[in-house]
Amino acid sequence: MSQNVTEALAGFASGLQYDDLPDRVRDHCKNVLLDTLACAVAGHRGEETEQLAALASGLAQSSESSVIGDDRLSLAGATVLNGYLVTAVTMCDIHRSTLTHVTPEVIPPALAVAERDGLSGRDLLVAVAAGCEVTTRVGVGANYPAMRARGWHGPGVLGPFGAAAAVGRLRRFDTETMAKAFGLAGSQAAGTFAAWGTPTVKFHQCRGALSGLMAALLAEQKFLATREFLTAKDGGLFNTYSDGGKPEAVTADLGKRWELEQIALRLWPSASSIQGMNTAMFGLIEQHKIDPDKVKKVRVALSQTVFDLHGKLARYKAKFDALISGHYTAAVILHDQELTLGQFEPARYDDPKLRRAAAEQVELRADAALSGVQAVVDIEQADGTVLTARCEHPRGSFENPLSRAQVESKFRTYAEGVLSPAAVAGTIEAIDKLEHLGSVRKLMDMLRGASRDQAGRAPRAAARG
Repeated sequence: MSQNVTEALAGFASGLQYDDLPDRVRDHCKNVLLDTLACAVAGHRGEETEQLAALASGLAQSSESSVIGDDRLSLAGATVLNGYLVTAVTMCDIHRSTLTHVTPEVIPPALAVAERDGLSGRDLLVAVAAGCEVTTRVGVGANYPAMRARGWHGPGVLGPFGAAAAVGRLRRFDTETMAKAFGLAGSQAAGTFAAWGTPTVKFHQCRGALSGLMAALLAEQKFLATREFLTAKDGGLFNTYSDGGKPEAVTADLGKRWELEQIALRLWPSASSIQGMNTAMFGLIEQHKIDPDKVKKVRVALSQTVFDLHGKLARYKAKFDALISGHYTAAVILHDQELTLGQFEPARYDDPKLRRAAAEQVELRADAALSGVQAVVDIEQADGTVLTARCEHPRGSFENPLSRAQVESKFRTYAEGVLSPAAVAGTIEAIDKLEHLGSVRKLMDMLRGASRDQAGRAPRAAARG
């Protein structure tokens, strides 16, 4: 391959074909897509969703693109709002080695362009694969620990490349145009951990989707841009955002080893980094009859990185804090022995008993022997018995994947009340047989939320128009 890493990656994305995808990669992309849609329909419950919807409706006055679970907006507006919906309630994917949510950036612009152009499900599947692989490849090439040490947040920095790749593949870009799209995507790479603890970290993701869309559409107009953004000495991504990165990792076994398979899904809402804790907690609950009122302490050991992010919110404030609080999540799993969005509504997280449990019954600590999302949970009962579980690989990870049935169940759970039963069943079937779907417009017609129209309630986007 060319020594120009950006062009090499562009050549891969522009030339990717359906037959290049192994069966397991196709299946994983379908799971990722259906999980993304599950997160998007759930995103209508997000506290800030109305604010992002207002922004999206103001970006343009056209209405060519569908909003999942709503009506239509402009290409840009639908991309932004769908991107936010995917991440709004903190239950979307994670590429663990770069702590990057990939699907909010990649899938919304791919859906919008595929719908606009009447492209097939097979086209969409290839575009999703291209976008996810590009995002994760740029991520591993950036040497994430060094990038993180500089304060950068992955979705807004890495996501625009994947979004541009997905759109560029749908628009049949050649290598040169795709490389320029990457240069334009990199010129918009942004988002830092200064936003941590606020919903702005989720804005990074939908903004990354829009950045990649604009990059691809501008490159298509033959706008002059650098074709080597990743490793440029002066201002390149790896030299400016990191320590020079690991450029060789971008193209190592490209097309043979699929980094996108490392994109993990979440069975439960709550922060991605505490899914190891969740897995250990549920493992104990499923094995033992635990009476929460007879539990003296829940002690959770996390890696230092995860503890720093999620171990200091024993006295959380509102929904966003609850979603990222290890204390609250452990407490509500113990007391409710389930974890759905219902556990993150005010009626539950404001319960005085749960607030006391999070602050007093649950203890979190950092353990230098743990790394990544590894977690150890000890439940000490009133009689002195201690139940222990250790999680190496959370449910939904590459090593402990969700089944298609579990992803379908997640979609059904959160689509209820947003989509009609027929649309739910039709969407699941369309994703299962995606390569045989004649037009993505059929999928988006089902996802717009026909049940809301039929019930006589104006969809949010239409009501604002």
